[in-house]
Amino acid sequence: MKIHAEALLFDNDGTLVSSLESVDRCWTRWAQEYGITAEDFARIELHGRPAVEIAADLLAADIVPEALARIEQLEVEDVPGAVEALPGTLALLGALPAERWAVVTSATRRLAEARLDEVGIRPKTLIAADDITRGKPDPEPYLLAARELGVDPARCVVFEDAPAGLQAGRAAGMTTVALATTHQAHELDADLVVKDLSALSVLVTAQGMEISARG
Repeated sequence: MKIHAEALLFDNDGTLVSSLESVDRCWTRWAQEYGITAEDFARIELHGRPAVEIAADLLAADIVPEALARIEQLEVEDVPGAVEALPGTLALLGALPAERWAVVTSATRRLAEARLDEVGIRPKTLIAADDITRGKPDPEPYLLAARELGVDPARCVVFEDAPAGLQAGRAAGMTTVALATTHQAHELDADLVVKDLSALSVLVTAQGMEISARG
């Protein structure tokens, strides 16, 4: 299967980098600090959603701003030594023109930049939780990225590991590629499902980019 595109849009955590252990560690501590029971915490979908939405699901509205600042602090402080680039990430990004790809994350800009910087990734275009009013699975983050890059959404490809992100990409009218890094392949609804970015090759041409699955 070959996919043609003018822009590539990447989720960060679970797609470009692995930070799951850090996320679990920080959110568990956060939940304990705010008296959230294990049962309440277990019923909330964490992965791929903005922290503000998670906090709003669990806490009274007047506590949310303080709680958001706390989880961001915990996660940023936990970055050193706790984030690594997933297989294929650095090679693939290194082959792309800087103006033809973006990172689209549910993390805050401060946290996203800390995690990306930890593995040496510095995107020219970054869409973070601070930039949007509705997070994934709403299409707003991916539509904003397409607008920033000046590319028709129909000519964009979204790379995601979470169902919420894939839903956002589909709702934006974009082609979706799922990476089975944090979910089983059968849990992922996408145009193409691969194990991680190492399973893909990208050919850059004057007309755009051609993405293919290896072997």
